[in-house]
Amino acid sequence: MDAINKLSIIFLFFGSFTTISGKYEPNWESIDSRPLPAWYDKDKLGIFIHWGVFSVPSFGSEWFWEYWQGVKSPAYVKFMEDNYPPNFSYPEFAPLFKAELFEPDKWAEIFNASGARYIVLTSKHHEGFTNWPSNNSWNWNSGDTGPHRDLVGDLAKAVRAKDLRFGLYHSLFEWFHPLYLLDKRNNFTTNSFVLVR
Repeated sequence: MDAINKLSIIFLFFGSFTTISGKYEPNWESIDSRPLPAWYDKDKLGIFIHWGVFSVPSFGSEWFWEYWQGVKSPAYVKFMEDNYPPNFSYPEFAPLFKAELFEPDKWAEIFNASGARYIVLTSKHHEGFTNWPSNNSWNWNSGDTGPHRDLVGDLAKAVRAKDLRFGLYHSLFEWFHPLYLLDKRNNFTTNSFVLVR
């Protein structure tokens, strides 16, 4: 995937709400020149949903994996020691992420009743797990494990049926991806993750 395709993900949030006219280049000056959508300035209330595998331990935040095995925060390490067997790995949370209380139509009703005019879902956080079936995230997505369904697609359909705007947050980097770790070891003087992933 070339740099322009990767940079287009930045437009995912705003691009899913409105059509942006004009041509933009893959640099910050060009990206920052795009106008703020009129609806965004008018619609004052939105809901941003961080939801994924990190919801299984439900401890701390969506940065659970990084705090537990990256930073090795004592509180996170102790939480795992107290609640999970030795050698339990983060990927073992994925089959436990079943989304059994996920009722997208009911969620959309609640969002609409709250007065929110737009909803943003985390489609992929820094752990790399995608909340939709993905050929690029084999065995590490909501279609292959856990809920075995397209969480993004199901929520998008329900939210749009209520005439609300739907957007996505999508993180490019992944804490423990081998190419990202290589770049990190090289003090980010390389960009293998961005160019190859």
